[in-house]
Amino acid sequence: MVILVTGANGQLGNEMRIVTKSSKDTYIFTDVIEADGQETTILDITDLDAIRKMVKESGVKAIVNCAAYTNVDKAESDQEICELINAKAPENLAIAMKEVSGLLIHVSTDYVFGGDPYNTPCKEDQKGTPTGVYGLTKLHGEQNIQKSGVDYLIFRTAWLYSEFGKNFVKTMLNLTSTKPQLKVVFDQVGTPTYAYDLAKAIFEIIENRQFEGNTGIYHYSNEGVCSWYDFTKTIAELAGNTDCDIHPCHSDEFPSPVKRPAYSVLDKTKVKETFGINVPYWTDSLKVCINNLKK
Repeated sequence: MVILVTGANGQLGNEMRIVTKSSKDTYIFTDVIEADGQETTILDITDLDAIRKMVKESGVKAIVNCAAYTNVDKAESDQEICELINAKAPENLAIAMKEVSGLLIHVSTDYVFGGDPYNTPCKEDQKGTPTGVYGLTKLHGEQNIQKSGVDYLIFRTAWLYSEFGKNFVKTMLNLTSTKPQLKVVFDQVGTPTYAYDLAKAIFEIIENRQFEGNTGIYHYSNEGVCSWYDFTKTIAELAGNTDCDIHPCHSDEFPSPVKRPAYSVLDKTKVKETFGINVPYWTDSLKVCINNLKK
């Protein structure tokens, strides 16, 4: 089977490059720009005709959409481009796959929740109540895929980090090694997710053809729960950055154009029961990532 991966030079896309090296399938890695040392096929997923052309010429039967507009604050003043990338582009991919009776695997976010107060893990059928443009456009993307009639798997994930690109772990590794003191919010709770773990889960579902008959929305994050403050404390401890004095603070001490979810823990019962996935605990995966970054 020929599988096309979009956003191949981002966090999840780069991890997909790693986990698929042993695959029996053929993977085509696409992005809008090239990256040093990576073989990248240029594809603009906001252009439906360009997607159709590549699907036809390469015989693509599945797409893994790792592309997204993810700057949560900037999205508030950039709604048009955010909607184009997070909602219209997934619809284009869905249309192209529907036309060849193919599969679309799409990555969404815990930010589709947050508007209603709750303190139990979010299930897949819980109503989306996004608090900002980013979450709203990601929700629109999900809805567009569902309306298209394509066979799809949507994986909502949370607090994604990796060895690649810009992310919270790399930022905090830098800050806790260079700053004597740091304040981090403790009133936003969720689960850090190592992009490698999510990529591996997606890859194994494709490789084992478990997607057949299992269309729907699934939640995937690492196991466990923490605040951004707890996350930072653990990053610093694992990296040996013990000289930085880390203090908890409230979200309102960091003014932001968007209100972030106070609690966005995802219930992973469905993904574990459907695909037999063993989900790693968040601190175990964080250790792996930090050790890789040290190398």
